[in-house]
Amino acid sequence: MRKFLIGLVAMTFVAVACGSNDDNAGATGSTGSTGPTGATSSPTAAQTAADCAQGATLTAPGTFTVGTDNPAYPPYFQGGTAKGSEWKFNDPNNDKGFESTVAYAVADKLGFSADQVMWTVVPFAQSYAPGPKSFDVDINQISYKPARAQAVDFSESYYDVNQALVAVKGTPITQATTIADLKPYTLASQLGTTSYDYIVNTIQPDDQPGVYQKLSDAVAAINAGQIDGLVVDLPTALYMADPFVQQVKHSTVVGQFPNPSDATPEYFGMVLPKDSSLTACVNLALQEMKDDGSLAALTKEWLSDKTNVGTVPEFGV
Repeated sequence: MRKFLIGLVAMTFVAVACGSNDDNAGATGSTGSTGPTGATSSPTAAQTAADCAQGATLTAPGTFTVGTDNPAYPPYFQGGTAKGSEWKFNDPNNDKGFESTVAYAVADKLGFSADQVMWTVVPFAQSYAPGPKSFDVDINQISYKPARAQAVDFSESYYDVNQALVAVKGTPITQATTIADLKPYTLASQLGTTSYDYIVNTIQPDDQPGVYQKLSDAVAAINAGQIDGLVVDLPTALYMADPFVQQVKHSTVVGQFPNPSDATPEYFGMVLPKDSSLTACVNLALQEMKDDGSLAALTKEWLSDKTNVGTVPEFGV
């Protein structure tokens, strides 16, 4: 899943203009062009993301189609919704919130203008399920897992993540300082997420953990006192317990979890259809954003600067 590491450096975002050909031109200015489309191509060492995307096949020609779930939760999506919008909580078209701004930045690197980006609703579990896709990329706190990568392509990391525990202030679980201390408590998360996997495989509590189809259902459960703690990715935990938000009432982030020593660090990647001709291009775009500092700047702006929770300790073993 859904799956803030704090303190990344800020830097100005630098856009990369796209080249053009006779039939299709990637537009970052007012050229009236339709964006990258066409036959599959492989990037060369000298290619930019925009060059690469000129040869990519798109879901809808001239449009960069981006999927995400609905509701679109903070801090990944911000800005609210307009009356009558199909989007709940936040409209990704706002270009506000971490994942929304990353998607638009990647689109820019690929040679698309903002008005060539189209958002579509894709439930979380459907993003990496086998079968045809209605998107060019999906961005929805989707952690890379080898099993998921059998059915879809994953981009390189746009965010390295760890898990954290949210609980109600003053309850016994908030005194826990190690993973072992958590075993007597009832923990929960959303079905199909790496947060749930972490509960089952690493924490291994004494009681069967709670599992919910939607994150909002898990939040409702902890607010109703039905579970002791909620495991989610750290950015989500920081939002839930923010004193100005308190999605989980009277809550605190008890601690963040270390990645298992024998495991590859967890990361969020953009999901693409299997063997997409855009996968290499998206990786080039993300590398350009890492090189010019713009990805770090967006991470700092949306996942570090906006938190009011303070330092979160790490659980011991």
